[in-house]
Amino acid sequence: MEGNGEERNVKADETHHKEEQEEQKKKKKKDEIIEELKKSLEEKEKNVNELKEKLLYLQADFENFKKLKQKEKQEILRYGNEALIKELLPVIDNLERALDHAQKSDDVKTIEEGVRLTLNELLRVLEKAGVTRIESVGQKFDPNFHEAFSVEERSDCEPGTVVCEFQKGYLLNGRLLRPAMVSVAKGPEIKE
Repeated sequence: MEGNGEERNVKADETHHKEEQEEQKKKKKKDEIIEELKKSLEEKEKNVNELKEKLLYLQADFENFKKLKQKEKQEILRYGNEALIKELLPVIDNLERALDHAQKSDDVKTIEEGVRLTLNELLRVLEKAGVTRIESVGQKFDPNFHEAFSVEERSDCEPGTVVCEFQKGYLLNGRLLRPAMVSVAKGPEIKE
C-alpha cells in the first residue's frame, strides 16, 4: 500500500505541477493582455493629445480669421464711400472753375456767391465723410500726393516747390484719393 500512497503523491504532485503551469500560463496571458491594453491606451491618449493640439490650432486660426474679417469690415465701413466721393470731385472742380470765371466778370456777383455757398456746403459734407484737401501751393513737390502737370522756371522760390495748382488733390481718412495736379518750380537755366 505504501507504493500506492507514493504513486498518489507523485500523481498529486504532477497534477499540482500541471495546475501551477496552467496558472502560470493564464497569468502570463493576462499579463500580455494587460500590456496590450496599456499600449492601446497609450496610443489612444497620444491620439487624444494630438487631436487636442489640432483643436487648439484650429481655434487659434478661427480667432485670427475672425479678427481678419473684423478688420476687413472696418476697412469697408471706413472706405466704402470712396466711389461716391470720387464721383463728387469733378463737381467740385466745375464749381471752382465757375467761381474763377465769375470772378472775372462784374455782373455775376450773385451767381458767384451762390456757387461759393454751394461749394462750401459740399466741402463740409465731404469733410464729414473724411475727405480733406491736399495743400500744395508753396509745398515741396511730393510724388505721393502731387502729379506734375508742368514745370516753370522760377527764381523767386526753391526748385521743386509747387507754384501752381491746376486740380486739387484729396485724401480720404488719410488715404490718397486723387493726387493734386500741379506746376513745379525749377531753377533758371544758366546760359553759357
